Amino acid sequence: MKVKSGFILRKIGSKYMAVPVGERTRDVHGMVALNETGAFIWQLLEEDRTGEEVIEKILEEYDVDRETAAGALARFKAKLAEEGVLGE
Repeated sequence: MKVKSGFILRKIGSKYMAVPVGERTRDVHGMVALNETGAFIWQLLEEDRTGEEVIEKILEEYDVDRETAAGALARFKAKLAEEGVLGE
């Protein structure tokens, strides 16, 4: 799984924004707001990774159990799919 190309991730204050650039602006209208955890996962998904690889990285970075990490990833993937920014 991977986020589509054509985005720049920027930190604005305490929030992160995934901003479409170039031709991607035709497909995505506006920015995708992310919190710190969302930005962490976004950066992992800039490279093609399996769900299990992402969960392992979440477990390394945050003090959570596997169920919590898997749930966070599932919710994040759903948000990205809704926004139209999750690739194959």
